[in-house]
Amino acid sequence: MAGFRPVDPKQSFPALEERILERWRERDVFSRSFTNREGAPLWSFYEGPPTANGRPGSHHVLARVFKDIYPRFKTMTGHQVPRKAGWDCHGLPVELEVERELGIASKEEIEQFGIAEFNARCRESVFRYVEDWNKLTERIGFWLDLDDPYVTMTNEYIESVWWALRRMWDDGRLYEDYKVVPYCPRDGTALSSHEVALGYHDVEDPAVYVKLPVRDPQGSLEDGDQLLVWTTTPWTLITNAAVAAGPEIEYVRARSDGEVFVLARERLMHVLGEDAEVLDSFPGESLAGTSYEPPFDYITDYGPRGHTVLMADFVTTGEGTGLVHTAIAFGEDDFRLGEQYGITLQNPVDLRGRFDERITDFAGQWVKDADPAIVEALQQKGKLLRAEAYLHSYPHCWRCDTPLLYYAKASWYVKTTEVRDRMLAANEEIGWHPEHIKHGRFGKWLEGNVDWALSRDRYWGTPLPIWECDQNDCEERFCAGSIAELREKGAEVPEDLHRPYIDDASYQCEREGCEGTMRRVASVIDTWFDSGSMPWAQYHYPFENEKIFEERFPADFICEAIDQTRGWFYTLLAESVLLFDTSSYRNVVCLGLILDPEGQKMSKSRGNVVEPWDVINRHGADAFRWYYFASQQPWSGYRFSVDTVGDAVRHFLLTLWNTYSFCVLYANAEGYEPERLAQVWSSAEKGEGSSGELDRWALSRLQQTIAEVRKHLDDFDCTTAAGIIADYSEDLSNWYLRLSRRRFWDGDENAFATLRHCLITLATLLAPFTPFLADEIYVNLAVGTDEDTFGDRPMDIDQLLQRTYEIRKDSRRYKTLVEPRLQKMATEKDISKKQLEAARIEDLQHLQVQVHLNMLVVPMITGPDPKVDPKIPGATFVHKDRNNPFSHGVAYVLFFSNGKLGRWEEVNDVYRNFFVHKPDTPFIENVEVRIFGPEDRIKELLRKIDWKQVNSALTIQGSEK
Repeated sequence: MAGFRPVDPKQSFPALEERILERWRERDVFSRSFTNREGAPLWSFYEGPPTANGRPGSHHVLARVFKDIYPRFKTMTGHQVPRKAGWDCHGLPVELEVERELGIASKEEIEQFGIAEFNARCRESVFRYVEDWNKLTERIGFWLDLDDPYVTMTNEYIESVWWALRRMWDDGRLYEDYKVVPYCPRDGTALSSHEVALGYHDVEDPAVYVKLPVRDPQGSLEDGDQLLVWTTTPWTLITNAAVAAGPEIEYVRARSDGEVFVLARERLMHVLGEDAEVLDSFPGESLAGTSYEPPFDYITDYGPRGHTVLMADFVTTGEGTGLVHTAIAFGEDDFRLGEQYGITLQNPVDLRGRFDERITDFAGQWVKDADPAIVEALQQKGKLLRAEAYLHSYPHCWRCDTPLLYYAKASWYVKTTEVRDRMLAANEEIGWHPEHIKHGRFGKWLEGNVDWALSRDRYWGTPLPIWECDQNDCEERFCAGSIAELREKGAEVPEDLHRPYIDDASYQCEREGCEGTMRRVASVIDTWFDSGSMPWAQYHYPFENEKIFEERFPADFICEAIDQTRGWFYTLLAESVLLFDTSSYRNVVCLGLILDPEGQKMSKSRGNVVEPWDVINRHGADAFRWYYFASQQPWSGYRFSVDTVGDAVRHFLLTLWNTYSFCVLYANAEGYEPERLAQVWSSAEKGEGSSGELDRWALSRLQQTIAEVRKHLDDFDCTTAAGIIADYSEDLSNWYLRLSRRRFWDGDENAFATLRHCLITLATLLAPFTPFLADEIYVNLAVGTDEDTFGDRPMDIDQLLQRTYEIRKDSRRYKTLVEPRLQKMATEKDISKKQLEAARIEDLQHLQVQVHLNMLVVPMITGPDPKVDPKIPGATFVHKDRNNPFSHGVAYVLFFSNGKLGRWEEVNDVYRNFFVHKPDTPFIENVEVRIFGPEDRIKELLRKIDWKQVNSALTIQGSEK
C-alpha cells in the first residue's frame, strides 16, 4: 500500500483551498453533510438576507464566516442543520441605486419615467451581483444552500407577509393615524423608529435665543417683558404656534442690558450671565394663557389658544431657557400639545421639505438651507438675543443621508407598544453574545418602544394589502391576507403583486347602498417588515410547508452586526411576539465594526477599503476566517488590513502545517502506512503496547483541549476556543515534537501513531474554523478515508470525548512531565546562572514552570500595595511599579490546573500580576506559570527568584525558539 500523500512544506494555502473546493463541488459534499444527517436532532439557523445590488466586502466576510462556524460545529455534534440562503430585494437601497443609474433624484421623476419600468429596473438590480456573492460565499467555505434561497420579492413571500399583516389587522394592531413622524424629504417617505436609530450624525446647527414680546401682561408680568425661547431648528420658527412652560418650574423676570426677559431660574446664569438682575419669580402655572408676539407673521390662524403660553409635562431645564418654542406640525411633543389645546395645524412645508408660497420670503427653499436667512431676519426684527453654533446628534436618512424632518402626516402603524411587556419577557429567554446587550442596548430599546410606522410612500416594496372605498362618505376597509381572499372579493389579481399592477386590482364596495369601488392604498411597507417575516415567509407558511416551519421555528442561532439590535434583531422579535407570542430566535451573536489599522471607518473616499479577494488571493480563506475567529471577541470590532490576516498565517497556520509536514515526511521515510499507524494507535487505546510518557502527556493535553473547545463552542465563544486550539498546536510543535525528535529519528511507531492521532483530532476540532486546512490534514492522515468523508460527516466531537476519556483518566500523573535532562537541576535548592546556561535556558523564549504547592511560594517580584482578590482565598496579587526593571517587555500568564481558578492575563505593559500563596490555605494542588518575552528579560527574571524558599517539587521545562 502507498504511504501518506507527500506534503509540500512551502504549500500555497490559496492553491490548496482551490483544490479542496473543487473536490467539495464535484462530490456535493455540503449537500451530503445535510442529507446524511436525516433523522438527527434538528438545529435551526436563520440567514439574515443581504441585498445583492452591490458587491460584497470584507465586512460581509465577517458576518458570513460567523454564520458558518456554529452550524458546522453543530453538524459535527450530531445535528442536522438546514442552512437556507436568502436575498432581501425590496426597499430604498434598491430604489436609490436605480435612481443613480437613471440620473433622477425625486419621486416626480420616477412617476414620469413610469412606475412599471422603474420597478422592472429594481427587479433586475437586486440580482446584478448575486454571482459575486455566491462566488465569495463558496470560496470562504460558508456552507449555505444557494440553490434554493428565499427571495423576498416573490409572490409566495409577499403572500406570507400579507398573512402576517392580516393577523395583526384582525387583532386590532394595524391602524392608520395622523402623527408627526421622522420623514425623509429626499425620498418622500416616513421612516420607523428603528430606521431612525441607524442614521444619527453629529452636526453643527445654529442655536438661537429668540425674544417674544408679551402682549396684555398679566399676573407678575409687565409691559415690555419678553419670553425667551431657544431652538436648534430656526426654520420651525416660521410656524411658531405656542410656547410651552412647565407648571411646577420656577421662572423669573430678569433684567439684562436694559431688557427684561422671562425664563427658568435654573437657566438664568447660563443664558444671561451672572450680571442679570432677578426682578421677580413665580411658578410656571402663572404664565398659562399669556399671549405674545410671534417671531414671524406669515401665518396667524392657530385658533383661540394660538400664540399663548401652554402648560406641558415635557418641558425641562437641562438646556435652553425652560420655555419651549412649539411648532405643531414639526415635533412629536408639539403635535400632542396642539391636539390637547385645540391648536390649528398649519404646515407650510411641502413633501420635498420646501416652504410653500405662503412663506413669501422663503418660498421654494429647502427648510434647513433657509436657516441662515431666517436668523438674519430675526436679527433685523430685533427678536434675536444671540445665535451660536450647536454641536448635537441629529437623525439622517439611513440610506440617502439626508437630514430628516419631523413631519405631521398620515401613516399606517403596527401597535407594537401593546406587546412591549411580552417582548421584554421574550428577550429574557434569548442568549445574547455579548450578554450585556440583553439588558443594555437591546433591552433599553425595547423599554422605549413606540408603535412601528409601517407604511412607505414609495414604489419597490411589498404592497400594503389594504383596500379602501373611494367614496368620501364611506369608511369601508379591507385587509387582504391572501391572494385567494382578494379573488373571492372579485378583484383580478395580477401575476406580479408589485406596483403598479396590484394598484389596478379593485372590486365593488360591499357596504349596503354604496356604489363605490374598493381600491388599494398607494403605500408599500417598511422593507424591515419583509426581513422580519422570514421565519415563516421563506417557506410560504401558512399556505404550505407547515411542518417544516414548525420544526425550524424558532431558530437556535442567528448572527449579524451589532447595529441590527435596532434592525433585524428587533423586527424578528416584534413580529414573532405579535404573531406567536414568542421570540423567533434563541441565541444571537453580535458582530462589531471593521476599521482600518488607525481605527478609521473604512470607506472608498478614504481609500482604506480592503477588498476581500485581495486577502483571499494572498493568504487564503482559512487565514481570513482564523483572523476573525481568533484575534478577539467579534463584538469588539476589528482593526483590519491584509497584513493582520498575514499574522494569522505566520502565528498559527504555518506552525500547524509544519507539524503536519514533519509527520508525513518522517512517516513516509520510515515506510509507515496509515493502516499500520492506525493499528498501533488502536492497540495503545486498548492499553496494549507501550506508549511513552510524552505520548500520554500529549494525549492528556488533547483530552483537555477537546473538552474545553466543546464547552466554549457550545457557549458561542469561538474566540476562546480558537485560543485553546492554538495553545495545543503550539504545545504539540514546541513541546511534544521537539522533545520527541530523537524518537521520530529512530522510527518509534508509538510516537508516529500518537502524533498522527493528535493531528487527526486537531483537524476535527479545526473543521468549523479552518475547514480547508482541516480537510487536508484529516483526509491525508485518516485511514480508509475516501476523499469526501471528512467534509461529508466528520468524526463527532462527542465521540472524541468518549474515545480519549480513559487515556486522560490514566494519565493525570503525567501532567507535570518535564524534559528529563532539566528535572534534576530544577529540583535543587539553588540554581546558578552557570547551570541555567548549561541547560540552554538562555535560548528560550518560552519557559514553563510547574510547581506543586502545599506551602509558601515566594513572590517572584514584590512591589508596593498588595491587592487581595476576594474571589480567591489566600491569594494576593502584587502590582509592580513603573520603575521595576521587569515592567516592560515580559508578559506573565497564571494557570491553575486543578480547575478551581481561571486564567489571568495582564496585557498592560507596565503592571503585571504575581501570585503569593499563604501557608495556612493549602488548597492548590498545582500551579503552572508561563512566561513569555525576550530572552534577556526572562534570564533577568530567573536571577531574581529566591529558589531556596521554594520547598516543593519544582520542575522547569523549556523549548528553544
